[in-house]
Amino acid sequence: MQWNWNYTWDILPDLLDGLRTTVVATLLGYVIALLLGMVWTLLRRSPSRVFNGVVRWVTEFVRSTPLIPQLFFVYYVLPSWGLTIGPLTAGVITLGIHYSTYTAEVYRAGISDIPRGQWEACTALNLPRSRVWLDVVLPQAIRRVIPTLGNYLIAMFKDSPQLLVIQVTEMLLAAYKAGTESYRMLEPITLVGVLFIVVSVISSILVRRLERRYATN
Repeated sequence: MQWNWNYTWDILPDLLDGLRTTVVATLLGYVIALLLGMVWTLLRRSPSRVFNGVVRWVTEFVRSTPLIPQLFFVYYVLPSWGLTIGPLTAGVITLGIHYSTYTAEVYRAGISDIPRGQWEACTALNLPRSRVWLDVVLPQAIRRVIPTLGNYLIAMFKDSPQLLVIQVTEMLLAAYKAGTESYRMLEPITLVGVLFIVVSVISSILVRRLERRYATN
């Protein structure tokens, strides 16, 4: 099969629309993952062993379950319980919850890396608990884990094609539709690969720049 440039230019707009959906789903899911991951981390520090154990079990279950069954559950099972969610919304929520269990471990590692002396200094100064976390602990912890958090953004982008199982017209599904209509898969699949590489490389460069500017060793 020879490369057809006319066909390539014809399908490119549809693939770029799919890329836009992919990027939107990734960014929104990433915001959920960052915020919910912090919530999981703080809940894990509860003095209650029972509550701590429940949170740990939930996060371990989500992290140990493949993304595709989670997508099927949110999009196809929840409607039978009266909760109907659109495909893109379901995809964003599922991506966010799934990756929040990973970012939670990243945050936990960053917090554990804070020197014990700083905790003792906060106690000696009698700082309110809110100031200890917002002004001392979290700013340092987050800066320490910026590289790892950035890597999860790229990983989430590469996992976004799995949203096609719930009919989100992201880039790979757009390519499949174009190939099915024309019986040509060479051009659409190749373009998808190229676009994923381009966006991943650009994202990696931006993450490295962010790391050099804000991260600490």
